[in-house]
Amino acid sequence: MKLMTVIVQVEDAEILERALIAAEFSATRLASTGGFLHTGNTTFLIGVPEAHVSTVLDIIKHNAHAREKVLTTDMSGAAAMMMSVTVPVGGATVFIQDVEQFIQF
Repeated sequence: MKLMTVIVQVEDAEILERALIAAEFSATRLASTGGFLHTGNTTFLIGVPEAHVSTVLDIIKHNAHAREKVLTTDMSGAAAMMMSVTVPVGGATVFIQDVEQFIQF
């Protein structure tokens, strides 16, 4: 048994959750914050048999998309100017851990 901890952007959470349910995988969905932009993320905790890890990874790859976001900063003071930079965001971060024991009551 494996525990997959999957962190995705909020924009991808609903579609990923639907895809997991359609494939008959259950997950616990948690609101989380982090990353470079300190924006809302969603963290999924998914317990799966080792044989199904690659299937879940495929579902994640197809439903959590990387995108670019333009950040604009207003610099004030002597060198007052507007500055913008494009940064990559999104996709998924996945941690896969062995589960020593699984108990369901």
